[in-house]
Amino acid sequence: MKRILFYLTLFCCLFNAKVSAQESQDLIQLSGVVISSDSIVPIPFVNILIKNSYRGTTADYFGYFSLVARKQDTIIFSAVGYKSAHFIVPDTLSKDRYVLMQTLQNDTIQLPETVIYPWPTKEQFREAFMNLRVPDDDMARAERNLNKQIMAEKYDLTPMTANMNYRNFMQQESARLYYAGQLPPNHLLNPIAWMKFIQAWKRGDFKNKKD
Repeated sequence: MKRILFYLTLFCCLFNAKVSAQESQDLIQLSGVVISSDSIVPIPFVNILIKNSYRGTTADYFGYFSLVARKQDTIIFSAVGYKSAHFIVPDTLSKDRYVLMQTLQNDTIQLPETVIYPWPTKEQFREAFMNLRVPDDDMARAERNLNKQIMAEKYDLTPMTANMNYRNFMQQESARLYYAGQLPPNHLLNPIAWMKFIQAWKRGDFKNKKD
Protein backbone atom coordinates (compact mmCIF):
# COMPACT_ATOMS: atom_id res chain seq x y z
CA MET A 1 0.00 0.00 0.00
CA LYS A 2 2.82 2.40 0.86
CA ARG A 3 4.50 1.57 -2.45
CA ILE A 4 1.33 2.48 -4.36
CA LEU A 5 1.07 5.80 -2.52
CA PHE A 6 4.74 6.47 -3.25
CA TYR A 7 4.30 5.90 -6.99
CA LEU A 8 1.14 8.03 -7.07
CA THR A 9 2.92 10.88 -5.32
CA LEU A 10 5.89 10.58 -7.66
CA PHE A 11 3.60 10.60 -10.71
CA CYS A 12 1.77 13.74 -9.48
CA CYS A 13 5.04 15.54 -8.87
CA LEU A 14 6.37 14.67 -12.32
CA PHE A 15 3.08 15.70 -13.95
CA ASN A 16 3.01 19.06 -12.14
CA ALA A 17 6.64 19.68 -13.07
CA LYS A 18 5.86 18.94 -16.70
CA VAL A 19 2.85 21.26 -16.69
CA SER A 20 4.86 24.04 -15.03
CA ALA A 21 7.63 23.62 -17.58
CA GLN A 22 5.11 23.75 -20.41
CA GLU A 23 3.54 26.93 -19.00
CA SER A 24 6.94 28.56 -18.55
CA GLN A 25 7.79 27.74 -22.15
CA ASP A 26 4.63 29.53 -23.32
CA LEU A 27 5.62 32.81 -21.61
CA ILE A 28 7.20 35.36 -23.94
CA GLN A 29 8.89 38.63 -23.01
CA LEU A 30 7.41 40.94 -25.66
CA SER A 31 9.25 44.23 -26.15
CA GLY A 32 9.29 46.83 -28.86
CA VAL A 33 8.44 50.31 -30.07
CA VAL A 34 5.17 51.76 -31.38
CA ILE A 35 5.65 54.12 -34.32
CA SER A 36 3.48 56.01 -36.78
CA SER A 37 3.00 54.30 -40.13
CA ASP A 38 3.51 57.43 -42.24
CA SER A 39 6.32 59.28 -40.45
CA ILE A 40 8.02 56.48 -38.47
CA VAL A 41 7.89 58.68 -35.37
CA PRO A 42 7.49 57.01 -31.96
CA ILE A 43 4.00 57.36 -30.50
CA PRO A 44 4.08 58.08 -26.76
CA PHE A 45 1.79 56.61 -24.09
CA VAL A 46 0.12 53.95 -26.24
CA ASN A 47 -2.30 51.68 -24.37
CA ILE A 48 -1.30 48.02 -24.76
CA LEU A 49 -3.72 45.35 -23.58
CA ILE A 50 -3.83 41.56 -23.83
CA LYS A 51 -7.22 40.59 -25.24
CA ASN A 52 -9.66 38.77 -22.92
CA SER A 53 -7.56 39.63 -19.87
CA TYR A 54 -6.93 42.51 -17.49
CA ARG A 55 -3.17 42.53 -18.12
CA GLY A 56 -1.37 45.13 -20.14
CA THR A 57 0.95 48.10 -20.03
CA THR A 58 1.52 51.59 -21.41
CA ALA A 59 4.31 52.70 -23.69
CA ASP A 60 6.63 55.41 -22.42
CA TYR A 61 7.27 58.82 -23.95
CA PHE A 62 9.51 57.29 -26.64
CA GLY A 63 6.96 54.61 -27.58
CA TYR A 64 8.90 51.78 -25.91
CA PHE A 65 6.99 48.99 -24.15
CA SER A 66 7.67 45.62 -22.56
CA LEU A 67 5.29 43.02 -21.14
CA VAL A 68 4.99 39.29 -20.55
CA ALA A 69 2.51 37.44 -22.76
CA ARG A 70 1.74 33.90 -23.83
CA LYS A 71 1.97 32.33 -27.23
CA GLN A 72 -1.09 32.97 -29.43
CA ASP A 73 -2.15 35.90 -27.22
CA THR A 74 -3.74 38.83 -29.06
CA ILE A 75 -2.14 42.17 -28.18
CA ILE A 76 -4.24 45.31 -28.76
CA PHE A 77 -2.53 48.67 -29.37
CA SER A 78 -4.66 51.83 -29.07
CA ALA A 79 -3.92 55.54 -28.88
CA VAL A 80 -5.84 58.78 -29.33
CA GLY A 81 -5.77 59.89 -32.95
CA TYR A 82 -4.76 56.47 -34.28
CA LYS A 83 -6.58 53.35 -35.37
CA SER A 84 -6.29 50.35 -33.07
CA ALA A 85 -3.99 47.52 -34.18
CA HIS A 86 -3.80 43.84 -33.21
CA PHE A 87 -0.82 41.53 -32.99
CA ILE A 88 -0.94 37.78 -32.34
CA VAL A 89 2.09 36.31 -30.58
CA PRO A 90 3.42 33.48 -32.79
CA ASP A 91 3.37 29.96 -31.38
CA THR A 92 6.50 28.93 -33.31
CA LEU A 93 8.96 30.99 -31.30
CA SER A 94 12.02 29.09 -30.12
CA LYS A 95 13.13 31.74 -27.63
CA ASP A 96 11.37 33.37 -24.71
CA ARG A 97 11.92 36.89 -26.07
CA TYR A 98 10.43 38.70 -29.04
CA VAL A 99 11.09 42.22 -30.35
CA LEU A 100 8.28 43.98 -32.19
CA MET A 101 8.03 47.26 -34.08
CA GLN A 102 4.31 48.00 -34.19
CA THR A 103 2.90 50.66 -36.53
CA LEU A 104 -0.35 52.59 -36.07
CA GLN A 105 -2.26 54.43 -38.78
CA ASN A 106 -3.61 57.94 -38.30
CA ASP A 107 -7.34 58.08 -37.69
CA THR A 108 -8.78 61.04 -39.63
CA ILE A 109 -11.84 62.63 -38.03
CA GLN A 110 -13.91 65.20 -39.93
CA LEU A 111 -14.88 68.06 -37.62
CA PRO A 112 -17.71 70.48 -38.38
CA GLU A 113 -16.93 73.97 -39.60
CA THR A 114 -16.14 76.56 -36.94
CA VAL A 115 -16.61 80.29 -37.53
CA ILE A 116 -14.44 82.59 -35.39
CA TYR A 117 -15.90 86.04 -34.72
CA PRO A 118 -13.98 89.08 -33.40
CA TRP A 119 -14.02 89.50 -29.64
CA PRO A 120 -16.11 92.55 -28.59
CA THR A 121 -14.67 95.29 -26.45
CA LYS A 122 -15.66 95.88 -22.82
CA GLU A 123 -17.68 98.94 -23.79
CA GLN A 124 -19.66 97.00 -26.40
CA PHE A 125 -20.30 94.19 -23.96
CA ARG A 126 -21.45 96.61 -21.23
CA GLU A 127 -23.80 98.41 -23.62
CA ALA A 128 -25.29 95.16 -24.93
CA PHE A 129 -25.71 93.81 -21.40
CA MET A 130 -27.41 96.96 -20.10
CA ASN A 131 -29.81 97.06 -23.07
CA LEU A 132 -30.60 93.37 -22.88
CA ARG A 133 -34.32 92.71 -22.50
CA VAL A 134 -35.03 89.61 -20.48
CA PRO A 135 -38.42 88.09 -21.39
CA ASP A 136 -40.75 87.57 -18.44
CA ASP A 137 -42.14 84.33 -19.84
CA ASP A 138 -39.66 82.20 -17.89
CA MET A 139 -40.30 84.16 -14.69
CA ALA A 140 -44.06 83.84 -15.03
CA ARG A 141 -43.72 80.13 -15.75
CA ALA A 142 -41.50 79.66 -12.68
CA GLU A 143 -43.95 81.51 -10.42
CA ARG A 144 -46.82 79.44 -11.79
CA ASN A 145 -44.94 76.19 -11.17
CA LEU A 146 -44.12 77.26 -7.60
CA ASN A 147 -47.69 78.20 -6.70
CA LYS A 148 -48.46 76.94 -3.18
CA GLN A 149 -51.91 75.63 -4.01
CA ILE A 150 -50.67 73.75 -7.08
CA MET A 151 -47.73 72.36 -5.11
CA ALA A 152 -50.09 71.17 -2.35
CA GLU A 153 -52.34 69.41 -4.88
CA LYS A 154 -49.35 67.74 -6.51
CA TYR A 155 -48.07 66.70 -3.08
CA ASP A 156 -51.36 64.95 -2.29
CA LEU A 157 -51.40 63.16 -5.65
CA THR A 158 -47.73 62.21 -5.71
CA PRO A 159 -47.13 58.65 -4.45
CA MET A 160 -44.48 57.95 -1.87
CA THR A 161 -41.04 57.04 -3.16
CA ALA A 162 -38.99 54.06 -2.06
CA ASN A 163 -36.95 56.23 0.32
CA MET A 164 -40.10 57.69 1.90
CA ASN A 165 -41.65 54.22 2.33
CA TYR A 166 -38.45 52.95 3.90
CA ARG A 167 -38.24 55.94 6.28
CA ASN A 168 -41.91 55.52 7.27
CA PHE A 169 -41.43 51.80 7.91
CA MET A 170 -38.31 52.40 10.02
CA GLN A 171 -40.13 55.05 12.08
CA GLN A 172 -42.98 52.63 12.75
CA GLU A 173 -40.54 49.88 13.73
CA SER A 174 -38.65 52.28 16.00
CA ALA A 175 -41.88 53.34 17.72
CA ARG A 176 -42.96 49.70 18.10
CA LEU A 177 -39.65 48.71 19.69
CA TYR A 178 -39.65 51.82 21.89
CA TYR A 179 -43.09 51.07 23.36
CA ALA A 180 -42.58 47.30 23.53
CA GLY A 181 -43.87 45.94 26.85
CA GLN A 182 -45.82 49.11 27.70
CA LEU A 183 -48.91 50.95 26.63
CA PRO A 184 -48.43 53.50 23.83
CA PRO A 185 -49.37 57.12 24.64
CA ASN A 186 -53.01 58.13 24.20
CA HIS A 187 -53.27 61.39 22.25
CA LEU A 188 -56.87 61.90 23.38
CA LEU A 189 -55.46 63.18 26.66
CA ASN A 190 -52.83 65.40 25.03
CA PRO A 191 -53.67 69.07 25.84
CA ILE A 192 -51.52 70.40 22.99
CA ALA A 193 -53.42 68.30 20.46
CA TRP A 194 -56.74 69.52 21.90
CA MET A 195 -55.55 73.14 21.70
CA LYS A 196 -54.63 72.73 18.02
CA PHE A 197 -57.99 71.08 17.34
CA ILE A 198 -59.91 73.96 18.95
CA GLN A 199 -57.91 76.57 17.04
CA ALA A 200 -58.55 74.77 13.75
CA TRP A 201 -62.25 74.49 14.59
CA LYS A 202 -62.44 78.23 15.30
CA ARG A 203 -60.71 79.04 12.03
CA GLY A 204 -63.25 76.93 10.18
CA ASP A 205 -60.78 74.43 8.80
CA PHE A 206 -63.40 71.66 9.00
CA LYS A 207 -66.08 73.48 7.00
CA ASN A 208 -66.89 72.19 3.54
CA LYS A 209 -65.36 74.50 0.96
CA LYS A 210 -67.57 75.21 -2.01
CA ASP A 211 -65.94 75.37 -5.45
